[in-house]
Amino acid sequence: MTQKFAQAWWLLFFAGLLEVCWAIGLKYTEGFTRLVPSVFTLATLAGSMVLLARAAKVLPIGTAYAVWVGIGAFGAAILGIFLFKEPVTLPRIGFLLLLVISVLGLRLTASD
Repeated sequence: MTQKFAQAWWLLFFAGLLEVCWAIGLKYTEGFTRLVPSVFTLATLAGSMVLLARAAKVLPIGTAYAVWVGIGAFGAAILGIFLFKEPVTLPRIGFLLLLVISVLGLRLTASD
């Protein structure tokens, strides 16, 4: 694996983490009526997009976007359970595990 390819995957991982931040931040903005959560949400959204765009310069866009969404969806769902007392059901956990498997599968089958 080339260094450029590895770096793109790290950028994509951090873009996904920032996606979790802005997705959770949306809940705290109360429709963008609260200044600090709104600024945080917009800043992490912008950062996430910039990192995704940089990763997509090297990685196929379909793979990059799917992994980005997968990381964001998984992280937001898990934090939703802990922060907002969202339901924990066996099917929900099963589908979240499928997300993780899908993201790992995309990573493992990627080539540089």
